[in-house]
Amino acid sequence: MVSNCANPNCGKPLHYLREGRIFVFDVAGGIDGSNGKRTRRLEHFWLCGACAQTMVMRQSAEGIQAVMRPQARIHRPMPVATQYLAS
Repeated sequence: MVSNCANPNCGKPLHYLREGRIFVFDVAGGIDGSNGKRTRRLEHFWLCGACAQTMVMRQSAEGIQAVMRPQARIHRPMPVATQYLAS
């Protein structure tokens, strides 16, 4: 059960789901004794509203971690004077 923000530097308690973001990952578990197959389970992580603005959860070989959100490319129009010089 998710009870706190997944950002280890935050830890804000989860009271309501109206803010923040839930992440769900399919994680390999142990070996099932009855058939010898590896079990799978879903793990849930929550980032509070403040952390979700700058972070996301990622799954890698090292496990599931909170990482900084990749910055979206910002389109900035050229200044007017530069537009005339470029043409």
